[in-house]
Amino acid sequence: MATSIIIPALDLINGNVVRLHQGDYAKQTTYCDNPIEQFQSYVAQGAKQLHLVDLTGAKDPAKRQIKLIGKIIEAIDCPIQVGGGIRTEQDVVDLLAIGANRVVIGSTAVKQPEMVKSWFEKYGAKKFVLALDVNIDTEGKKIIAISGWQEASGVLLEELIEDYQAVGLQHVLCTDISRDGTLAGSNVDLYREICAKYPEIQFQSSGGIGALADIEALKGTGVAGVIVGRALLEGKFTVAEAIECWQNG
Repeated sequence: MATSIIIPALDLINGNVVRLHQGDYAKQTTYCDNPIEQFQSYVAQGAKQLHLVDLTGAKDPAKRQIKLIGKIIEAIDCPIQVGGGIRTEQDVVDLLAIGANRVVIGSTAVKQPEMVKSWFEKYGAKKFVLALDVNIDTEGKKIIAISGWQEASGVLLEELIEDYQAVGLQHVLCTDISRDGTLAGSNVDLYREICAKYPEIQFQSSGGIGALADIEALKGTGVAGVIVGRALLEGKFTVAEAIECWQNG
């Protein structure tokens, strides 16, 4: 298992770095119009993996920001995993062609598992991250939400992971969506439980990181990566501080 890493994340709408509150396009905060500069700053501080979400493409596949993403990947000397409404094999081909080191797949992996599993077999499991957003119900069941959190799939997190293990699943980005973008801390118990249950999978935690203490709290859970978005943009701490916090525990 590789050592865990801090993964800075940017969300893009029409070339601008933004955040949506709880996935709502109507509640958008714009931070800057230069994603390349932002990522360069993260890499200069020691980031070894980056995460990019094309929110324009997620909303309307015809408007995917593929040229811009290609420019970003070309300009940045660091692997970048890219997601945002990946629905077709052509989306996968386009992103791999411009140099994304992994393609992040969300709802489509839940709605059309046979199709997505065929991509794993064709392009290699290491090229994909399954982005699974979960709502945890009162009985503790981890139910995957789809379509930008608008609906519950009825599929349990464990069922989906085990289905994809048949095609060599390696990377899972798991978000407890009640925490995302809230800066209220991660669901540490969730990560501890799933990392222990599936030790061969590299889990990326996402959602709720608001302070260095939230990163500290994830140590020892077994996560392979910690995705940090809004907290960096809002200056709660820097990438360098996050990496130092993670390494010096």
